[in-house]
Amino acid sequence: MNYSEIDRICEKYGVEILRDEPLSEYTSFQIGGKCDILVKPDNVDCMREILECCRKNDIKYYILGKGSNVLVSDNGFRGVVIVISSAFSDVRLEDDECIYCEAGASLAKVCAFAKEHSLTGLEFAYGIPGSVGGALFMNAGAYGGEMKDVAESCDYLNENLEIKNMTAEEMMLSYRHSVFSENSYVILGVRFRLCKGDKAEITAKMSELMEKRRSKQPLEYPSAGSTFKRPEGDFAARLIEVSGLKGFTCGGAQVSEKHSGFVINRGGATFNDVMKVIDAVKEKVYADSGVMLEREIEILE
Repeated sequence: MNYSEIDRICEKYGVEILRDEPLSEYTSFQIGGKCDILVKPDNVDCMREILECCRKNDIKYYILGKGSNVLVSDNGFRGVVIVISSAFSDVRLEDDECIYCEAGASLAKVCAFAKEHSLTGLEFAYGIPGSVGGALFMNAGAYGGEMKDVAESCDYLNENLEIKNMTAEEMMLSYRHSVFSENSYVILGVRFRLCKGDKAEITAKMSELMEKRRSKQPLEYPSAGSTFKRPEGDFAARLIEVSGLKGFTCGGAQVSEKHSGFVINRGGATFNDVMKVIDAVKEKVYADSGVMLEREIEILE
């Protein structure tokens, strides 16, 4: 693959190009081979030119945030990985109850910002790993809250790489789904509409939810969070446990003994190890309950 034009674009904007970069270093699973090219554009114009080049030359590309919901093949990715990094991480107040967050901002940073300004509504997101853009892309949620409850609008690049604005209604946010998962749009920033609250109460709620995460989730091991979507009327973790799969292991991958909804990397797990665990879980749960679990994590190969 000829990446000379991307070289030229990055040189123009002073952006470093990383070749044969191990993607295991950019995902929470800590699994995955190398990509041909990895770039971290530091402005929208640079990003737009890289995307335009990839599309014009039929070069595969992937937009990566914090990598907290991605499993990368050990064979890597033959194409360009565009990382939405710290250059797109600004968080600011737009009015007394509205926060604007660039797509690369971590949810942890946004939740802390909301707390400092005594704004309530984002407590559920405290402790969810990942970026604002990734969270909106999959309508991330926990403990009864979701992005759709607080997202008011977003700025994005459309299919023609024009900067546009979209309302929450247009985002088609539903359980682990949005319009972005069906299109080539690139999220640039999100507006959250929150409510004035008591800072002490917000702090207490965040601490309570973080303690729940620590006590119930295997945060001490690399993973991509919940491996499966919640089946209607039930919980993936319950079905997996009933099927006797808690602790089920293939190579370095294991169904967590702490929370069976997580597949973890106990050390040295490969892409194939994780996929074997996922496939075995789906097969056994379906045989036992008639429920076909749906994978939540994204696969990049």
